[in-house]
Amino acid sequence: MSQDELPRNMALRIGLAARELSGFGPADLLEVLGDTVGLPPSEKKLAGLSIDKLRSGADGKFFAIDRDILKKALSTLKGHDGADEADTPEAEAYADGDMPGSIRVAVASNGGEDLDGHFGTCKRFLVYQVSPDEVRLIDVRSTLDDMDAEDKNKFRAELISDCQVLFVVSIGGPAAAKVVRADIHPIKKPQGGAAREILAEVSGVIAVNPPPWLAKAMGREAEERVRFRESS
Repeated sequence: MSQDELPRNMALRIGLAARELSGFGPADLLEVLGDTVGLPPSEKKLAGLSIDKLRSGADGKFFAIDRDILKKALSTLKGHDGADEADTPEAEAYADGDMPGSIRVAVASNGGEDLDGHFGTCKRFLVYQVSPDEVRLIDVRSTLDDMDAEDKNKFRAELISDCQVLFVVSIGGPAAAKVVRADIHPIKKPQGGAAREILAEVSGVIAVNPPPWLAKAMGREAEERVRFRESS
């Protein structure tokens, strides 16, 4: 397979990534990708590609290349090369205690303030503090460093371990189990949408009648949670 047979965006990524690998070209990179994730390369296939796999593919073709160089090349392959920085929203100032009765929510995102990411492949997690009267973006956490992680799902769960709720477009069973073990409640919304609109609905639920699991995340006492359950 040649670059000419690939979608334009994927061919561009492969060409740019190959430039990072001194002495090698796109054909070499395609050979390694064919051996490690299969051809043609796709977003889904590249999501499972690690630095170690990149080093060992095609009988260790890239084994002698410095790990930092491989990390940069892999970042480019996955579309994390900084080209979308202009689309990264700016977080607002926040200090503990600013929003009483609030919860912290992570949103899997690939651009802007959209819920459009799969747990294992999203480029970032948007972290919001949500109270009955406010939705505030307090952090934007890149998932780029998961390329060095032995367990990518565990790394991502730990990245948002201070959150009580996670919104994703999709999440696999093993990954969901790790999220739940981190005391995070995962919610799938396959259709995605604007994060602030979705969280405005959460804000409304918090204000009126949160379900028991949400009341617990908000720190409500057990008696209050029973009342919520009985009234729902």
